[in-house]
Amino acid sequence: MQADRSDAPIETRLVCGYGLVQGIGYREASVRRAHEQGVTGWVPNRMDDTVKAMLQGSPEQLVDMCGWLSEGMSAALVDELEVTEVKPPFARFDRFERLPTL
Repeated sequence: MQADRSDAPIETRLVCGYGLVQGIGYREASVRRAHEQGVTGWVPNRMDDTVKAMLQGSPEQLVDMCGWLSEGMSAALVDELEVTEVKPPFARFDRFERLPTL
């Protein structure tokens, strides 16, 4: 169960994964992992065969989630994980969801 994070400081990261990240359940596994870690945001496939994710959480949650996105799914072959900090102000997400391909 996720703790109430309404007053907790959060950070936001835009992450792009390159490599074999489509057609293997990477987005669904990402959603499960985000829910387990209490991370909010979204993840769609992209037409250029990458997966992009917007992540929100504590610095520790984001380090864990980025590590998982890079190496946590055995079926994925992530060549590069590009992580960009999103500076405030930003909208606060209330869940993590899988989006359709963009």
